[in-house]
Amino acid sequence: MRNQFLFTSESVSEGHPDKVADQISDSIVDLFLSKDPEARIACETLTTTQLVVLAGEIRCKGVYENGAWAPGAQEEIEATVRETVKRIGYEQDGFHWETFRFENNLHGQSAHIAQGVDESGNKDEGAGDQGIMFGYASDETPDLMPATLYYSHKILERMADDRHNKVVPFLEPDAKSQVTLEYIDDKPVRATALVVSTQHAAGMDNDDSRAELRAYVKGVMADILPEGWLPGDESIYVNPTGLFEIGGPDGDAGLTGRKIIVDTYGGASPHGGGAFSGKDPTKVDRSAAYITRYLAKNIVAAGLARRCTIQLSYAIGVAEPLSLYVDLHGTGTVEASAIEAVLPTLVRLTPKGIRTHLGLNKPIYQKTAAYGHFGRPPDGDYFPWEKTDLVDQLKAALA
Repeated sequence: MRNQFLFTSESVSEGHPDKVADQISDSIVDLFLSKDPEARIACETLTTTQLVVLAGEIRCKGVYENGAWAPGAQEEIEATVRETVKRIGYEQDGFHWETFRFENNLHGQSAHIAQGVDESGNKDEGAGDQGIMFGYASDETPDLMPATLYYSHKILERMADDRHNKVVPFLEPDAKSQVTLEYIDDKPVRATALVVSTQHAAGMDNDDSRAELRAYVKGVMADILPEGWLPGDESIYVNPTGLFEIGGPDGDAGLTGRKIIVDTYGGASPHGGGAFSGKDPTKVDRSAAYITRYLAKNIVAAGLARRCTIQLSYAIGVAEPLSLYVDLHGTGTVEASAIEAVLPTLVRLTPKGIRTHLGLNKPIYQKTAAYGHFGRPPDGDYFPWEKTDLVDQLKAALA
């Protein structure tokens, strides 16, 4: 490990066009799972100026069966999409929840995929696709997340809360943040650069308005970062390009699954490449990424390492993972191979085993689609992969 270095992560707000797409896709996942816990969903969303398009494959009792929509199902889907955009806060000429054009191009799941994935007879449920998935945890923050991403998310969450609560009058939904921290002896010690670009109301094209916006954003940064971490004014960048009135899907098209590093660990960990939003939990892109985070977090919470990365791999239609890899980054108190031997005895790492252990067949996903899938406190059925309920078992098994 290097003794001193800089590292940067970014986040985007719920109003970023790609995040609008993610939240719409996950609103469809939640809608279908609320009707049928065994629903199959792969929903992609495109957003652009006054347009939302859905595409993908589905199977859901009471909604879409045998190649046909149930009465009223398509109307309920459109209402769900519009309500999602309304909740985010888009009521602009270029993108308005009530008036955008809507296309639903969802269709039935491929029978060839279904026959390989579905449980039948003596055949266990297989993985929905091949792929590799990573989970990560670090002791840098209370939520065991990389500090650069943690603070990037927190800045935008605070700004979104202020926008919804009308604390300031000039914030609009689209925003991005970026945090650069200095690390000494593998620990973050201060911020060296902070960036926020936020969409704002019209009429902020004068020095007074820009100064007000800058002062507001700097105040948020000061509240979120630990005391003494704020850099000098020359290293704080607020809307560095100038005006940012046109934003969201009107300013840039949005697609599901384009913010996978924001969704996970801000670049501090490898990523298998698969997106999460729009996918039901039989898809290992989603469920295996959740279980690897769960396992890595419990390992760090148990004091077995200060940092942990876990990889799983799968083949489509095959239940058991093809490989399990644990990396403690030289911070472990036990051998990684010993942890690799113990983990499958604590959690069955098949798609069905993961879903059962974490209780994933529930409408719990729209909340994940902005400000990260990880580092969020478990709340009832939500974010069960953030629980640390394996700590005692891990300690006992590895004593």
